[in-house]
Amino acid sequence: MRIPSLLSSLLLAASVHAAPADTPDDMGRFLNDKGLLSQIDQVRQNVTNKASDLVVNALGFLGAPYRMGGNSVETGFDCSGFVKAMYEQTVGLILPRKAEQQAAATQLIDRAELQPGDLVFFNTLRRAFSHVGIYIGDGKFIHSPKPGAQVRVENMGVSYWSHRFDGARRVAPAPTLTNATTTEPGLR
Repeated sequence: MRIPSLLSSLLLAASVHAAPADTPDDMGRFLNDKGLLSQIDQVRQNVTNKASDLVVNALGFLGAPYRMGGNSVETGFDCSGFVKAMYEQTVGLILPRKAEQQAAATQLIDRAELQPGDLVFFNTLRRAFSHVGIYIGDGKFIHSPKPGAQVRVENMGVSYWSHRFDGARRVAPAPTLTNATTTEPGLR
């Protein structure tokens, strides 16, 4: 009697421990059967393409003049005006106007997680989030730096920027951001 009881216990224990191993396979089959795996890959590719488009578009504005309060190539850009214009033109999202508002409206990420298209913030005026740029990869960002200067690429590892780094943020469609292509009243 003792052997069947022991055997039952072992079988029960084996089945309990085997269930979690089957779960990922079942989940994978479910996602595949519903076509969700390909949709996830499409979303991932779409995000990557938009970030690449954003960086390429921003690089096209190298040399545009700085202008306090500016938000177009015709008038010149300040830092947050440049970021706002690039996101609106390329991604279709309308970000808030000021750097500190852009920081508040985006998702905090670790510096190690930076990807092209993310926002990088700096304390350049003795206050948090007083300057913003767009991360382009390889430790570099593009921004409109200051009066008398032009849109340019900088290395975040340079002492000036590394000492003033305030954090990184990721832009994602959220209730605090609006899609520029929407036609619903009150969203533009």
